[in-house]
Amino acid sequence: MEQTISIEKRIKEIFADDPLYLVIKETPTEQFFLSEPYLSNLIEKKYYSTPEVASWFNVTDAQIRYYIKPFEEYLFDGEASNPTTASVIRLDFKAVLKLRMILLLKDEYRVKGLKQLLRINKDGHIIKKRTPSSTEVGMPDNIEYRLNAMSQALEQIMKTGLFKMEQDEETEQMQLSLNYDFFKQEIKALPPEPSQGLEEIQEATKKLEQENAELKKKVEEIMASNKEDIAIRIREKAIEQIVLSRLQNEAVQQYSQQIKATLFQKLFRSAQLEVDKKLYIAAYIEEKFSKQLTQALLEYHEQSLSYQDE
Repeated sequence: MEQTISIEKRIKEIFADDPLYLVIKETPTEQFFLSEPYLSNLIEKKYYSTPEVASWFNVTDAQIRYYIKPFEEYLFDGEASNPTTASVIRLDFKAVLKLRMILLLKDEYRVKGLKQLLRINKDGHIIKKRTPSSTEVGMPDNIEYRLNAMSQALEQIMKTGLFKMEQDEETEQMQLSLNYDFFKQEIKALPPEPSQGLEEIQEATKKLEQENAELKKKVEEIMASNKEDIAIRIREKAIEQIVLSRLQNEAVQQYSQQIKATLFQKLFRSAQLEVDKKLYIAAYIEEKFSKQLTQALLEYHEQSLSYQDE
């Protein structure tokens, strides 16, 4: 048991910044990856043959070689000391684990998608990230805290449905704007006579507009000072919120079609309707969120790589 805990910590330490490990991190796949039986036989300073590794992963030697070919630079890190020949391939500790992550993700991402995650170009080489110069502003130490705070604030705003996030075609920056279509639909659903509910919605809208202005200011400040990696993480957070907002709006619309009640009745006359609505929305998002988020992030990274190739 001590050995399992030790190797698990070692794997997390080695692959903390690995693109594939970041994909499976904090998912059920991560726990499977860190607890497979073959890990008890894995030694860090030893090399293993492809047939031996294939037996661990319950695949054929041909399959192992098939997935080694397009990812050689990633698997071997360009190490000249690796005892690999034209006919015999030897995998060290890190290469075995990297290959295992490739096999775990191959069905979902395919070879093309995995190459994009690893920033591997058409020639099979990994595109190196730009090294910041000494004159550039350093990354803030509390960026993770700030990103989480922004994400939570953005999530609260997007949950109202009164706002939508769009990408400016010229600057490629994300901007928040009022969702007038949704707003008009909700207003039409209100009773024709003046009501306390309408006044409360108007007050809430003003408050959200103020929060939106403050949030936009914070986003602009951070995006102006952060590096390429932070910009990507912010974009990924924004994509996550866009997907979440879209699914929430879809769920609200479907629920509204099923429940023939006015907005006034839903908000102020029936606590049970509100509970049912929340349960319906939560179930809808849980069913579709993971797949749609993965697809949205994949499209974003494909677009980013195409810009770099140009």
